[in-house]
Amino acid sequence: MQLDKFTDYALRVLMTLAVRTPDRVPTSEIAAIFALSENHLSKVATQLVAHGFAQSVRGRNGGLVLARPAAEIRVGDVVRAMKRDDAVVECFGTNKSCLILPACGLRSPLALAQEAFFSTLDGYTLADVTQQRSALVKLLEETAKP
Repeated sequence: MQLDKFTDYALRVLMTLAVRTPDRVPTSEIAAIFALSENHLSKVATQLVAHGFAQSVRGRNGGLVLARPAAEIRVGDVVRAMKRDDAVVECFGTNKSCLILPACGLRSPLALAQEAFFSTLDGYTLADVTQQRSALVKLLEETAKP
């Protein structure tokens, strides 16, 4: 499976928030760090908030913060939420027009592979993938400098 950019950006945002906890981090700052469109990253942030992974604090000192501890956010849950039910292959979705669908033996192995992918990600939390906190903070700070 391949992650789409939306999901990739969501994971980057959450990792940034995890290493910057308890600070509020503006979306504009995260966009600048990763050289991404602020408009696009705002859409990602909106979905992270909607799914309960992040909280948005408005105002002069506003920004994003994790909605719960990093140890309670499973990577698999984030990927499931952000991928918005994108199917591995068309026939897993609403498109059932494939000519060989009635006799296809590929659907079962692909379904098992997809579940294995998510099961693996379920074994990791945001805290697990940000264990090198000091190194991540340093990299994020270096990137933020002009």
